[in-house]
Amino acid sequence: MRITIEYATTYRYDAPSSGIIQALRVKPRKSHAQHIDSWRVVTDVGGAIRESRDAFGNVVQMFYADAPSSTLTLRVQGRVTTTETAGVQSGLAEPLPAPVFLRRTRLTEPDAELIDLAYAASRGSTLDTLHGLMGAIRSVMRFDPGLTDAATTATEALARRHGVCQDYAHIFIAAARQLGIPARYVSGHLARSDQPRQEAAHAWAEALVPDLGWVAFDPTNGISADERYVRVATGLDYLDAAPVRGARRGGGRERLEVSVHAVDSAQTQTQSQG
Repeated sequence: MRITIEYATTYRYDAPSSGIIQALRVKPRKSHAQHIDSWRVVTDVGGAIRESRDAFGNVVQMFYADAPSSTLTLRVQGRVTTTETAGVQSGLAEPLPAPVFLRRTRLTEPDAELIDLAYAASRGSTLDTLHGLMGAIRSVMRFDPGLTDAATTATEALARRHGVCQDYAHIFIAAARQLGIPARYVSGHLARSDQPRQEAAHAWAEALVPDLGWVAFDPTNGISADERYVRVATGLDYLDAAPVRGARRGGGRERLEVSVHAVDSAQTQTQSQG
């Protein structure tokens, strides 16, 4: 599948803000499951972009604004060709050993309720356990934007029984690690024919399965990632893989607007010809 992605993040400040720095983890890496046909990042504010890799192997693009500004829009435009692999990830350099992904973080620290959920989902094999865990999470959680935020922990979201993809991923990761299964957070995009325009990027998880390697699980939708998914960044939790994080001086209150359009390019061509 060839997926076209347009992703815009706009910051608005009460007054011109100076020293704007943004760390962007928005550029995918090539793997056996995806090939990057084209990709670019553009801004409406003058500045410099410097590219490097972080400890997880993610592409990090640091943007440094040249002058104070009261608005800043970062636009991502790209096209990725994906291949169906039943969620199995391969062809990626792994800079960190698997046990690193057993580490607990503030966002994935389990409590008694989450630990009970993990052991109740345990099955005979690691793969069956992980599929059982996805089902258990979906049975108790309801997708509901606006009730959680980037600082919400896995235990808080589970207690509320509401959340978004980030929360589902954190719960899955926390439970998998409790069972001794290395697991990591993934940020990226999901091309949905019924909803090409979305309010945010997507998030899911990967877990290490014996004889298969890293396998992608999307507890929000209850499936392993398929050819509709574009994998961008990974980490121990959201904070390591957030698409955009930054700092500034002054400017007062900040308002954030995000728009994502991820669609099968063949679908776009069909619509334009219709």
